[in-house]
Amino acid sequence: MEQQDRLIILVAGMPGSGKSMLSSVAREMGIPVYVMGDVIREEARRRGLEPTPSNLNMVARLLREEYGPAVVAERVAEKLARDTSRVVLVDGVRSLVEIEVFQRLGRVVIVAVHASPRTRFERLRRRGRPGDPVSWEEFRQRDMTELGFSLGSVIALADYMLVNEGTADEFRENARRLLERLIAGRG
Repeated sequence: MEQQDRLIILVAGMPGSGKSMLSSVAREMGIPVYVMGDVIREEARRRGLEPTPSNLNMVARLLREEYGPAVVAERVAEKLARDTSRVVLVDGVRSLVEIEVFQRLGRVVIVAVHASPRTRFERLRRRGRPGDPVSWEEFRQRDMTELGFSLGSVIALADYMLVNEGTADEFRENARRLLERLIAGRG
């Protein structure tokens, strides 16, 4: 497959904004999904660490210090190189240098998912995934860590913005419509 024939949808957003819901819609549509955070969780397991917020933040920072700022994207890119799908979605891009890695593999479209801090905190508390913050202070610290990776720059440069403040059904429908437009080449 020619590089320009491949569409790589990069999803960015603060923790709890709805990136996972967008990814689940993509999976339902048959789009392969690669989750950047899985690289961090796998590395934490490899290092024998519990997936607590502080451990995951530490592993994310150490990986980048040890292997460079694009290491997480490079590890996902290795998996993408073996995938022959015309359209793929990468959930959780956090920096401009990560975007550059994916631009070498195909045509990139950035979708930012946004929700207010209070909405995101309540979602994360309900979700209860390993590594999710349990206190407002942990939540704020995680936000600052994410912004330290230059996530704000990625969100600011997004091609599309999905706001996730309504119902889950509304968001899923908006996500489906956007993905359909992108796949059809109208995005």
